[in-house]
Formats: sequence, structure tokens, C-alpha cells
Amino acid sequence: MDNPTLRLIDANFNRAREALRVLEDFARFILDNAPLSTAAKQLRHDLSQTITQLPAMDLLSSRDTPGDVGTAISTPTEQSRTDSLAVARAAAKRLAEALRCLEEYTKIENSQLAARIETIRYQAYNLEKQILLFAHRQDRFSRVRLYVLLTQAIAQRPLLEVAQLALAGGADCLQLREKDKTDRELLDLACSIRRLCRDAGALFILNDRPDLALLADADGVHLGQNDLPVAQARKILKPNQLVGKSAHNRTEADAAIAERPDYLALGAVFASPTKPNVDTSGPDLIAEIRQIYPGPIVAIGGITARNAQQALAAGAAALAVCSAVIAADNPQTAAQSLKAAFPHTADPDLSESNS
Repeated sequence: MDNPTLRLIDANFNRAREALRVLEDFARFILDNAPLSTAAKQLRHDLSQTITQLPAMDLLSSRDTPGDVGTAISTPTEQSRTDSLAVARAAAKRLAEALRCLEEYTKIENSQLAARIETIRYQAYNLEKQILLFAHRQDRFSRVRLYVLLTQAIAQRPLLEVAQLALAGGADCLQLREKDKTDRELLDLACSIRRLCRDAGALFILNDRPDLALLADADGVHLGQNDLPVAQARKILKPNQLVGKSAHNRTEADAAIAERPDYLALGAVFASPTKPNVDTSGPDLIAEIRQIYPGPIVAIGGITARNAQQALAAGAAALAVCSAVIAADNPQTAAQSLKAAFPHTADPDLSESNS
């Protein structure tokens, strides 16, 4: 293999390996996702092992960084990254490009090596999908503060009217919780509420039913202790749809965290009129789980404007309420009062400081 080709292979091997390190650290430190970080690390080691089929000293000897005409060529976008997610996106594209170059140029003398690099390239495509979709889901839910549960049995007005008023009052996410409707009725209602949420720029979550969440094009599904496991729900949903999970004590929380939901709902924090027979955990459970779970925690159960600060101080990122809003005489005003419990800060950015 001639020296210029060796230089090209050396440069693209380094480029691919560096891009994988960027993705590995993004998954490790920003997303706090061990499986994705491990997958990136393994792919980096696989690439390094594959490239050993070429003479290492020949590659090193071919390197000429001072004489490389490309080191002085750049574009404005190369020097600008808006956030850590943009860094990861750029690394993923750089990885694919470098692997394609490696694959094409190693075909000249080593078709088996090229075939192995092709396999790694396909694995890189899948890794990009998994990391960026996980980051996208995390980013979407990171903006949720007020999460309102809708059920007609408690609402003082028709549910669609309550949904509109809650959104007008600042609700960031609505969850439809209706267990007694037929599938057709539930789907029709879910589609109507989803349209309201889209118009308001809010998320829409359907309780219990990933199949209907998919059909309604909901933003996700929320699962209870007796519902499908998170992994099974993900097989039904689109990759960008969220999956939340409820837990009521440390044992359930540990099990739920192991399933890797996009967010965890903890409670009942306080006595709840909707579930009077459920034991309350107080804010202590939130504080305890906050120490081991970096993802979004949603406090649920008996949340009101008067006790909201206790849940937030314990580490909750969002407040899930039901009767406090939908049973109020004026759901819009009630939602506004709860939203006021949150500090007025800029929209969260997917960065290391708040991951």
C-alpha cells in the first residue's frame, strides 16, 4: 500500500476512534447511560483491534501532520457547537464518514479488512440512532415542570375543556388516565387531547396502553407496577416516544430504575384524594432516590400549591397533579398557582451541568 493511502487510512482511523470517544463520553457523562457508553467503548475497541491487520509502524511512519494541507482548511460551522447534543451529532456524522473512507480505501489491498470495517460502520449507524434518540427523549422531558393527570371521574367539567384550561394555565404535560372506556373511546379521546397538546407545545402521555399510545401518536406512555415492563413497551412504541414508570417505595424504585425509563414518578408523596388507601412516602423517598437516579423524578400524590415546594426541595424535577387542577373550580388558575412554585429560569439545556 502506497504512503499517501497509508496516510489517509491513519488519519481516518484516528478520526473514527476520536469520534467514538466523544460519543462514549457523551453517553457516560451527559446521558449517564451505562449501556450506551459501554456500547461505544466496545465499538472503539473493535475498531482498534480490526486496524491491527495493517502494519502499525507503516501507518505511524506515514503520518505527516505538519505537511498535511487539510489542517488549515476549516468552515465556520466546525468551530461552533450550540450544546452537548450538537457535539454528539457532529461526532456521529464524523464517525460514519471516517469509517466509509476506511472501508473504501482498504478494499485496495485487503477486502476482508474492508468487510470488517463495513460491519463496524453499520454498528456505528445503530449506535448513533440509540444515543441520539435517547438524548432527544431526555431533552424533551427535561422541560416538563407541571404534569397534569386527566380523568373524567374527578373533573368538574368535560375533560377536553379541563385539558384546554390546564394547558392555558401552564401545564407542560397532560396524561390521560381513563380505565373504564372502550378502546375506541379511549383512542378517540387520546387523539383529541394530543391535538390540544400539540397546539399548546405540551407533551401528551397515555396511561397504561403503549398500543394505543402508538396509534394516537402520543408523546409517550406511563406504566404502573402491574403494566408491561419498560423494555416490552418500547418494542411497541416508536423510538422517540417516552416511557415513564411509577414507584411507591425504595424496592419498587430500584426495580423501575433498572428498567431504564425516561422518567420516574414517585409517590404518593402526600395523602391523595384520588387514592386515599395508598401509603404516603413524604418527600423523603424523593430525596433518597435522587441520590441514585440522575433522570427526571416526577413527584405525585397529594401535590398542591401549598406543599409543592417540599417536593421540589427534595429533588423532584416536575409535579404531577390530578384533583388539584382538574377538580378545581378554575383549572387554569389552579395550574397557574402550581406553575408559580417553580423558579423562573431559562429552558433547560441538555448539557453536563444539568444532566
